[in-house]
Amino acid sequence: MTFDTIIRGGTVATASDTFRSDVGISAGRITTLGLDLGAARQVIDATDRLVLPGGIDSHVHISQPNAPGIVMADNFESGTRAAAFGGNTMVLPFCLQERGQSLRQAVRDYHAKADGNCYVDVSFHLIISDPTEQVLGQDLPALIKDGYTSFKVFMTYEDLALSDRQILEVMSVARETGALVMVHAENFDAIRFLTDRLERAGKTAPHFHGTSRPIPVEREATHRAIALAELIDVPVMIVHVSNREAMEEIRRAQQRGLKVFGETCPQYLVLTEKDMEGLNMEGAKYVCSPPPRDAASQVACWEGLLHGVFSVFSSDHCPFRYDESGKLAPRGRTSFRWVPNGIPGIETRLPILFSEGVSKGRIDLNRFVALSATNHAKTYGLYPRKGTIAVGSDADIAIWDPKREVTISQQILHHGADYTPYEGLRVTGWPMTTLVRGEVIVSDGALAGSKDHGQHLARDISSFAPPSRPE
Repeated sequence: MTFDTIIRGGTVATASDTFRSDVGISAGRITTLGLDLGAARQVIDATDRLVLPGGIDSHVHISQPNAPGIVMADNFESGTRAAAFGGNTMVLPFCLQERGQSLRQAVRDYHAKADGNCYVDVSFHLIISDPTEQVLGQDLPALIKDGYTSFKVFMTYEDLALSDRQILEVMSVARETGALVMVHAENFDAIRFLTDRLERAGKTAPHFHGTSRPIPVEREATHRAIALAELIDVPVMIVHVSNREAMEEIRRAQQRGLKVFGETCPQYLVLTEKDMEGLNMEGAKYVCSPPPRDAASQVACWEGLLHGVFSVFSSDHCPFRYDESGKLAPRGRTSFRWVPNGIPGIETRLPILFSEGVSKGRIDLNRFVALSATNHAKTYGLYPRKGTIAVGSDADIAIWDPKREVTISQQILHHGADYTPYEGLRVTGWPMTTLVRGEVIVSDGALAGSKDHGQHLARDISSFAPPSRPE
């Protein structure tokens, strides 16, 4: 048998096993695992390297509408290119329904932006901002049936926050259809109250963003989101958790047998609230929501990753440019209130987790694979096609040099932002080659693939969170 590609001489790791094996690839799928596989049209030497499932980043924001005067820094071309350089073979961005907009039209518009502009595969979450009778009764159930099997609701932000009643209505649709609900858990009224009070006191610098969104704001909303999900009996994913108190709300729910899942992100492992204290508006480069916390919160997030409270590790990539149409805020406003909430991280997510986790002995290689790929695929209805190295799975593979030392710098990254919040962070372990369905997109650190290779995939329901349907 002649393969299209053989990856030879590497160490393969999955979420459960690590073993020496070559990987035979034909027609975009993994067809054989073993040694001495014979001939191939292309042979990739992986000697002294790790052969891992390509990363799946299930929480990214690309080409998303924003407030007037603010432009997101990444479109699908630049965002998926950066993803590939970061060892990712699939990303799940959010299709945002603006208030007053048809949900179906939002999906059509988002596809128009993505089609022909993706280096890696994509699949869309939906953001429900306007749960009208039409959306709840017709559009959302139909889209879930078409493979958009997860959607996000917000408990904060002026144009996105839903009331508890609206959240319950949306969760009811999820219960009936098997969809997974993702929740941004922060108390909107509490944030507005604290923001107004800070501004009246003249406390408007970027580091007061953290003061306006303290841990109790996140903890309370996390508890409330879990209570609402329990009331409806529906699985729920609490995204971008930043601290022990919110993490423990999730852990208690899991211990009670509820289908509650958690996610954390790189910013909560290596940044702190002190990073927002830069001179003038420099601190705006680190503004995201929830904000980075303190060293104790970093320890708690590692604990959540190690013990399975957090089943997925995502970037929450939400890129803006600092110098124009972005972090410096529109129309000359200088209060933290107007700083767009979000930081770039799609390319640095996996090197940070590998270096801080595997290289420093906090987690083993198999848990890294689970947190970076396998659990994402299982959570969002993509497994076993995605997220593992197994016969029959898509040949989505990242080949890593586990000993390569890199200092993260804006100069070496490929996203559309003009800065990285991780500037100067030294990491050990770096993805060198990325294959998406058998096609080499990044080859030994150089772009090799085409921006029209990536496809949009419809998804099944979550294999981690089977629905509790009505009797």
